[in-house]
Amino acid sequence: MYWTMNTLPLPQYVELGVHSLSGLLWTLLLLFLWHCYRIGSDLSLPGHTHAGKLKSNSRRSMISRSVSCIKTKGSTRSKQSRSDQIGPFISMERVKDDEQGQGYLTPVLSHSLFPAQTTAEAKKLYKALQEYAKRYSWVGMGRIHKGLREQIKQNDLPAIQKPHLFFLPDVPSVPFFPRDAHRHDIELLEANYPVILAEFQAVYQRGIDSKTGWTCVGPKGQAVFPLYNAGVYMAGNCRSCPCTYRTLLSLRTFINSNSLGSAGFWLLGPGASLAGSYGPTNTRLRCHLGLQTPPLCELVVGGEPQCWSEGHCLLVDDSFLHTISHKGPPESGPRVILSVDLWHPNVAAAERQAFDYMFNPDL
Repeated sequence: MYWTMNTLPLPQYVELGVHSLSGLLWTLLLLFLWHCYRIGSDLSLPGHTHAGKLKSNSRRSMISRSVSCIKTKGSTRSKQSRSDQIGPFISMERVKDDEQGQGYLTPVLSHSLFPAQTTAEAKKLYKALQEYAKRYSWVGMGRIHKGLREQIKQNDLPAIQKPHLFFLPDVPSVPFFPRDAHRHDIELLEANYPVILAEFQAVYQRGIDSKTGWTCVGPKGQAVFPLYNAGVYMAGNCRSCPCTYRTLLSLRTFINSNSLGSAGFWLLGPGASLAGSYGPTNTRLRCHLGLQTPPLCELVVGGEPQCWSEGHCLLVDDSFLHTISHKGPPESGPRVILSVDLWHPNVAAAERQAFDYMFNPDL
């Protein structure tokens, strides 16, 4: 009697089991459809690699998903048809190389019109950039391309910074840079200060004359003993200063392969001064190692004054307006520095390679 009161008849038990199994199957089917929808909605369009990740990580409401589910089938074809028109930031196209009979990829920016009123020097550099990109790649050349196209606007630059040869856009700059910008090279130069000073004194005692390797640039003791002159290695002078030469070669950022870079001993006699001038480019920093720094010697860059110190370096962006003066007495002797051109820390490796090609001294 107890058994019959607490159990259901067999037909009703079977019917209840069928309903439970049916509900379970419907639940699994809905979960499968939902999974398929999620996979389909997370697929990204060509040229938008990260779109799927952004969609999958966003917390969209159930209502928006249900609405988009209804529109999915109708909008899929239209999205796919538009995907051919959506490309990367710099689209690429196939161009035939007539000289070598080979193909290479050239970005659209290489076909943009170059201003006709640009200077002849800018046009020459633009042609060199095209040749470099044809041989290597346009990757990383955006700022150089922009700078060449905007050379005509150099007169619009503020008077405090106006390089006369080439201005690279979007390069953060200040008149004087901290030591950390080139700590390795600065510490190496300062560590070799005694031997560099001794080699300078040796060539100085031979007399300041063009026959002994000096280049006189003005009156009152203004002279230069170049080791590298606009990217050209001065063999005789480097043989006279072997330790200084080896130190230069040990620097990581020394510009020694193009006409933007120089290195050498610079003299300025008592009572002399150099009027305000601009360096050729903002892609470099000029490192001054003080060798002999009498009192009353001053360097003013971008309106900021600094004094040299023996055995220590200054990092200068000479694309800013700068003046140099030596107001010491005649018996104080000349101010002497070792000047070395280093790459601006914000100039990328690919850009440095392009500049080596564009400003090759042999071109």
